[in-house]
Amino acid sequence: MKSKMLEEALSSEESVRRQLDLLEPGLITLGERLRHAAPSVVLTVARGSSDHAASYFAYLTTQMTGIPVASLPMSVATLHASPLKVEGQPAFAFSQSGQSPDLVGTMHKLRDHGALSIAVVNAQGSPLEQACEYLLPLGAGPELSVAATKSFICTLSASARLLAHWQQDKPLLDAGRTLPERLLAATQQEWSAAVNALRSCERLMVIGRGLGFAVAQEAALKFKETSAIQAEAFSSAEVRHGPMALVDDQYPLLIFALRGPEQAGLLALAADMRQRGAKVLLAAPDDIADRDLTLSCADHPALDPLLAIQSFYVMAAALAQARGLDPDQPRHLSKVTRTR
Repeated sequence: MKSKMLEEALSSEESVRRQLDLLEPGLITLGERLRHAAPSVVLTVARGSSDHAASYFAYLTTQMTGIPVASLPMSVATLHASPLKVEGQPAFAFSQSGQSPDLVGTMHKLRDHGALSIAVVNAQGSPLEQACEYLLPLGAGPELSVAATKSFICTLSASARLLAHWQQDKPLLDAGRTLPERLLAATQQEWSAAVNALRSCERLMVIGRGLGFAVAQEAALKFKETSAIQAEAFSSAEVRHGPMALVDDQYPLLIFALRGPEQAGLLALAADMRQRGAKVLLAAPDDIADRDLTLSCADHPALDPLLAIQSFYVMAAALAQARGLDPDQPRHLSKVTRTR
């Protein structure tokens, strides 16, 4: 039986296509304001999958603009009432529901202290929308599965398109127009080898780097949520600083080796881990001969992470069911989390 998680993941192509029309005027306006504001720092606040999307936004923003991006610990605003010096600096809140009190409260505080507050949110009419000056509606449509899929992909696509307008990057803007069809192709990638390899898995590492680290973070969360696997995400640059001590014979690792300058190091790590006896699942584009899983490529490398997580979501839904679990009803979890 097809799960809600799978249905919603497969609808990402349609959601991103709809978003291209819905968001474009707002992205153009906000991109122009950011160019004129010339900020010295950008802040993000988010939790869960939305925080992984914020990680992608942070890396891409710093890569394209040179402006540092910091993830703000919300408790400094909500519990400690710290005197935040954020006058004129952009602050982005990423959320599917826009309901969490600490997220809403933090954005109220940042706006009160003069920040340019921006809500990137899927649900309409949320408290987060009311707390911010700017709204970027994701347009993913209602998401019924507890495990977020299409809203995560839509957050990444909105982030990339905002950066493209902010920096007036025509190649990235053009690639965004073909993204829906590339997402559709990514759903067709054959990843059954991962289901077979991880059917009885209890723990694993998920590894990425650069823009691909956000994919590793999101994949690790979905392994925990939907398949009850103790999965942890690491940058390939950090694995040798301690985590590698956990790797013994047949220890499973899923390595996302997307295009870009980070890829060579990820491929070298995969080869090293195989020599050590680890069970490596290498996800890479089709020009990498020793890959185990094939990654689709977008018309711009900055959009490759969206295709990688799209293929992963299809596999993750199948893996949960292969393990006798319902990916739509993770244990102890609900769709809206109200942290304070």
